[in-house]
Amino acid sequence: MANGRSPGKRRDTGRDPGGFVAIPFSVLDSAAYMGLSPMAKALLIEVARQYHRDDNGRMLLSRAYLGGRGWYSAGAIQQAKAELIEAGLIHETVKGCRPNKASWYACTWRTLDKIEGYDMDTERAFERGAYRKIPPKEKRPPPSALVNAKLKKNAALIPTHGTESPPIVPVHGTESAPTVPAHGTIRPAFDPLPVPVHGHPLEVTISGALESCLDPASKGEDAGAPTCKHAGCSTLTLGRDYCRKHRHLESADAEAAR
Repeated sequence: MANGRSPGKRRDTGRDPGGFVAIPFSVLDSAAYMGLSPMAKALLIEVARQYHRDDNGRMLLSRAYLGGRGWYSAGAIQQAKAELIEAGLIHETVKGCRPNKASWYACTWRTLDKIEGYDMDTERAFERGAYRKIPPKEKRPPPSALVNAKLKKNAALIPTHGTESPPIVPVHGTESAPTVPAHGTIRPAFDPLPVPVHGHPLEVTISGALESCLDPASKGEDAGAPTCKHAGCSTLTLGRDYCRKHRHLESADAEAAR
Protein backbone atom coordinates (compact mmCIF):
# COMPACT_ATOMS: atom_id res chain seq x y z
CA MET A 1 0.00 0.00 0.00
CA ALA A 2 0.99 3.57 -0.53
CA ASN A 3 1.11 4.26 3.17
CA GLY A 4 3.51 1.38 3.83
CA ARG A 5 1.12 -0.48 6.09
CA SER A 6 0.36 -4.16 5.86
CA PRO A 7 -3.02 -4.91 4.23
CA GLY A 8 -4.06 -7.00 7.16
CA LYS A 9 -3.12 -4.40 9.78
CA ARG A 10 -5.96 -2.49 11.34
CA ARG A 11 -5.87 1.33 11.50
CA ASP A 12 -5.28 3.03 14.86
CA THR A 13 -8.71 4.25 15.92
CA GLY A 14 -7.59 5.37 19.36
CA ARG A 15 -6.40 8.84 18.22
CA ASP A 16 -7.68 11.70 16.09
CA PRO A 17 -7.11 11.24 12.38
CA GLY A 18 -4.35 13.12 10.55
CA GLY A 19 -0.59 13.31 10.49
CA PHE A 20 1.59 13.55 13.56
CA VAL A 21 5.11 14.51 14.59
CA ALA A 22 7.39 11.52 15.04
CA ILE A 23 10.36 12.23 17.31
CA PRO A 24 12.19 9.10 18.52
CA PHE A 25 12.60 8.45 22.22
CA SER A 26 16.35 8.41 21.64
CA VAL A 27 16.08 12.14 20.85
CA LEU A 28 13.72 13.04 23.67
CA ASP A 29 15.83 11.12 26.21
CA SER A 30 19.18 12.45 25.00
CA ALA A 31 21.33 14.85 26.98
CA ALA A 32 21.22 17.29 24.06
CA TYR A 33 17.41 17.57 24.22
CA MET A 34 17.14 17.65 28.00
CA GLY A 35 19.68 20.46 28.16
CA LEU A 36 17.59 22.73 25.94
CA SER A 37 15.60 25.69 27.15
CA PRO A 38 11.79 25.46 26.93
CA MET A 39 11.84 27.86 23.97
CA ALA A 40 14.30 25.66 22.03
CA LYS A 41 12.25 22.54 22.75
CA ALA A 42 9.14 24.26 21.39
CA LEU A 43 11.01 25.31 18.25
CA LEU A 44 12.18 21.73 17.67
CA ILE A 45 8.50 20.70 17.43
CA GLU A 46 8.03 23.34 14.72
CA VAL A 47 10.94 21.85 12.78
CA ALA A 48 9.63 18.27 13.04
CA ARG A 49 6.12 19.43 12.06
CA GLN A 50 7.37 20.41 8.59
CA TYR A 51 8.73 16.96 7.63
CA HIS A 52 6.80 15.16 4.85
CA ARG A 53 8.84 11.98 4.11
CA ASP A 54 11.12 13.48 1.44
CA ASP A 55 11.99 17.06 2.44
CA ASN A 56 14.39 16.71 5.37
CA GLY A 57 16.73 19.57 4.60
CA ARG A 58 14.17 22.16 3.53
CA MET A 59 12.57 23.08 6.87
CA LEU A 60 12.07 26.80 7.52
CA LEU A 61 12.66 28.75 10.71
CA SER A 62 12.19 32.26 9.38
CA ARG A 63 10.09 34.82 11.17
CA ALA A 64 7.82 35.11 8.13
CA TYR A 65 6.93 31.42 8.40
CA LEU A 66 6.82 31.11 12.19
CA GLY A 67 4.84 34.32 12.62
CA GLY A 68 1.70 32.53 11.47
CA ARG A 69 2.24 29.95 14.22
CA GLY A 70 2.55 32.43 17.09
CA TRP A 71 6.26 33.22 17.00
CA TYR A 72 6.52 37.02 16.94
CA SER A 73 9.93 37.69 18.49
CA ALA A 74 12.85 37.48 16.09
CA GLY A 75 15.25 37.49 19.02
CA ALA A 76 13.56 34.49 20.67
CA ILE A 77 13.61 32.57 17.36
CA GLN A 78 17.29 33.30 16.81
CA GLN A 79 18.26 32.26 20.35
CA ALA A 80 16.29 29.00 20.22
CA LYS A 81 17.65 28.19 16.76
CA ALA A 82 21.22 28.69 17.95
CA GLU A 83 20.58 26.24 20.82
CA LEU A 84 19.27 23.56 18.45
CA ILE A 85 22.28 23.90 16.13
CA GLU A 86 24.72 23.78 19.05
CA ALA A 87 22.97 20.71 20.45
CA GLY A 88 23.34 18.91 17.09
CA LEU A 89 19.58 18.43 16.67
CA ILE A 90 19.27 20.43 13.45
CA HIS A 91 21.70 21.27 10.63
CA GLU A 92 21.66 24.35 8.38
CA THR A 93 21.64 23.22 4.75
CA VAL A 94 21.20 26.60 3.04
CA LYS A 95 22.44 29.95 4.36
CA GLY A 96 19.81 32.62 3.93
CA CYS A 97 20.55 36.14 2.72
CA ARG A 98 18.78 39.40 2.04
CA PRO A 99 16.40 40.41 0.69
CA ASN A 100 14.15 37.35 0.64
CA LYS A 101 16.18 34.13 0.76
CA ALA A 102 15.41 32.07 3.87
CA SER A 103 17.70 29.49 5.44
CA TRP A 104 16.93 25.75 5.22
CA TYR A 105 17.37 23.20 8.00
CA ALA A 106 17.32 19.43 8.47
CA CYS A 107 16.68 17.17 11.48
CA THR A 108 19.71 15.13 12.45
CA TRP A 109 17.77 12.05 13.58
CA ARG A 110 16.77 11.37 9.94
CA THR A 111 18.73 10.92 6.74
CA LEU A 112 19.31 14.05 4.66
CA ASP A 113 17.07 13.93 1.58
CA LYS A 114 18.39 14.65 -1.91
CA ILE A 115 17.15 18.14 -2.72
CA GLU A 116 18.56 20.59 -5.22
CA GLY A 117 19.68 23.94 -3.89
CA TYR A 118 21.89 22.93 -0.95
CA ASP A 119 25.00 24.95 -0.19
CA MET A 120 28.32 23.48 -1.23
CA ASP A 121 29.60 20.61 0.95
CA THR A 122 26.28 20.41 2.84
CA GLU A 123 25.91 16.67 2.27
CA ARG A 124 29.48 16.06 3.42
CA ALA A 125 29.11 18.24 6.55
CA PHE A 126 25.74 16.77 7.58
CA GLU A 127 26.08 14.16 10.34
CA ARG A 128 23.16 11.98 11.25
CA GLY A 129 22.80 11.48 15.02
CA ALA A 130 25.10 14.40 15.88
CA TYR A 131 23.04 15.07 19.00
CA ARG A 132 24.38 11.85 20.57
CA LYS A 133 27.84 13.44 20.95
CA ILE A 134 26.59 16.17 23.27
CA PRO A 135 27.62 15.38 26.87
CA PRO A 136 25.06 15.79 29.63
CA LYS A 137 25.06 19.12 31.40
CA GLU A 138 25.80 19.34 35.08
CA LYS A 139 22.60 19.06 37.04
CA ARG A 140 21.64 22.17 38.88
CA PRO A 141 20.55 21.75 42.49
CA PRO A 142 16.97 22.70 43.34
CA PRO A 143 16.32 26.31 44.39
CA SER A 144 15.89 25.39 48.05
CA ALA A 145 19.34 23.77 48.12
CA LEU A 146 20.88 26.89 46.60
CA VAL A 147 19.29 29.08 49.26
CA ASN A 148 20.45 26.82 52.09
CA ALA A 149 24.00 26.71 50.69
CA LYS A 150 24.08 30.49 50.43
CA LEU A 151 22.86 30.92 54.00
CA LYS A 152 25.44 28.44 55.26
CA LYS A 153 28.20 30.25 53.37
CA ASN A 154 27.23 33.62 54.81
CA ALA A 155 26.62 32.36 58.35
CA ALA A 156 30.05 33.56 59.50
CA LEU A 157 29.25 37.08 58.28
CA ILE A 158 26.20 37.47 60.53
CA PRO A 159 26.81 38.79 64.10
CA THR A 160 26.05 36.41 66.94
CA HIS A 161 23.30 38.67 68.26
CA GLY A 162 21.66 38.81 64.82
CA THR A 163 21.15 41.60 62.36
CA GLU A 164 19.54 44.89 63.21
CA SER A 165 17.77 47.38 61.06
CA PRO A 166 19.30 50.86 61.35
CA PRO A 167 17.13 53.44 63.15
CA ILE A 168 15.39 55.91 60.92
CA VAL A 169 15.25 58.68 63.58
CA PRO A 170 17.92 60.15 65.91
CA VAL A 171 18.43 58.47 69.26
CA HIS A 172 17.07 61.55 71.08
CA GLY A 173 13.92 61.54 68.97
CA THR A 174 12.55 63.95 66.45
CA GLU A 175 12.07 67.64 67.09
CA SER A 176 9.80 70.18 65.50
CA ALA A 177 11.53 73.31 64.30
CA PRO A 178 10.55 76.48 66.27
CA THR A 179 8.40 78.94 64.38
CA VAL A 180 10.28 81.98 65.83
CA PRO A 181 13.92 82.53 66.81
CA ALA A 182 15.01 81.55 70.31
CA HIS A 183 15.53 85.24 71.32
CA GLY A 184 12.10 86.22 70.02
CA THR A 185 10.91 88.09 67.00
CA ILE A 186 12.91 91.03 65.70
CA ARG A 187 11.26 94.46 65.86
CA PRO A 188 12.49 97.61 64.09
CA ALA A 189 14.85 99.86 66.09
CA PHE A 190 12.73 102.94 65.38
CA ASP A 191 9.05 102.29 65.24
CA PRO A 192 7.58 105.18 63.23
CA LEU A 193 4.55 106.88 64.78
CA PRO A 194 1.67 108.18 62.69
CA VAL A 195 1.97 111.65 64.41
CA PRO A 196 4.68 113.37 66.50
CA VAL A 197 4.68 112.68 70.25
CA HIS A 198 3.66 116.32 71.00
CA GLY A 199 0.73 116.15 68.59
CA HIS A 200 0.00 117.38 65.10
CA PRO A 201 1.12 121.03 64.60
CA LEU A 202 -2.09 122.07 62.92
CA GLU A 203 -4.22 120.50 65.61
CA VAL A 204 -2.29 122.29 68.39
CA THR A 205 -2.53 125.71 66.69
CA ILE A 206 -6.17 125.42 65.80
CA SER A 207 -7.18 124.01 69.17
CA GLY A 208 -5.28 126.76 70.97
CA ALA A 209 -6.85 129.47 68.84
CA LEU A 210 -10.31 128.09 69.33
CA GLU A 211 -9.77 127.86 73.05
CA SER A 212 -8.75 131.54 73.23
CA CYS A 213 -11.65 132.58 71.04
CA LEU A 214 -14.36 130.52 72.61
CA ASP A 215 -13.39 130.96 76.28
CA PRO A 216 -11.92 134.43 76.67
CA ALA A 217 -13.34 134.89 80.19
CA SER A 218 -11.02 132.19 81.60
CA LYS A 219 -8.02 134.34 80.55
CA GLY A 220 -9.33 137.70 81.89
CA GLU A 221 -10.24 139.11 78.48
CA ASP A 222 -13.46 140.69 77.29
CA ALA A 223 -16.18 138.32 76.24
CA GLY A 224 -16.73 137.88 72.56
CA ALA A 225 -14.80 136.31 69.75
CA PRO A 226 -12.18 138.47 67.93
CA THR A 227 -13.39 139.87 64.63
CA CYS A 228 -11.83 141.71 61.73
CA LYS A 229 -10.77 145.32 62.47
CA HIS A 230 -12.06 146.53 59.12
CA ALA A 231 -15.08 148.70 59.44
CA GLY A 232 -18.26 146.83 58.87
CA CYS A 233 -16.62 143.37 58.84
CA SER A 234 -17.57 140.91 61.56
CA THR A 235 -15.66 137.88 60.27
CA LEU A 236 -13.96 135.80 62.96
CA THR A 237 -10.21 136.01 62.61
CA LEU A 238 -9.06 133.42 65.18
CA GLY A 239 -6.47 135.73 66.76
CA ARG A 240 -5.47 137.79 63.74
CA ASP A 241 -6.29 141.49 63.17
CA TYR A 242 -7.90 141.12 59.79
CA CYS A 243 -9.74 138.36 58.02
CA ARG A 244 -8.45 136.77 54.90
CA LYS A 245 -10.36 139.26 52.73
CA HIS A 246 -8.84 142.33 54.40
CA ARG A 247 -5.46 140.82 55.38
CA HIS A 248 -3.70 143.18 52.95
CA LEU A 249 -4.47 146.05 55.37
CA GLU A 250 -2.03 144.58 57.89
CA SER A 251 0.91 145.67 55.72
CA ALA A 252 -0.55 149.22 55.49
CA ASP A 253 -0.87 149.44 59.30
CA ALA A 254 2.70 148.28 59.64
CA GLU A 255 3.94 151.03 57.29
CA ALA A 256 1.97 153.63 59.18
CA ALA A 257 3.43 152.46 62.48
CA ARG A 258 6.93 153.11 61.13
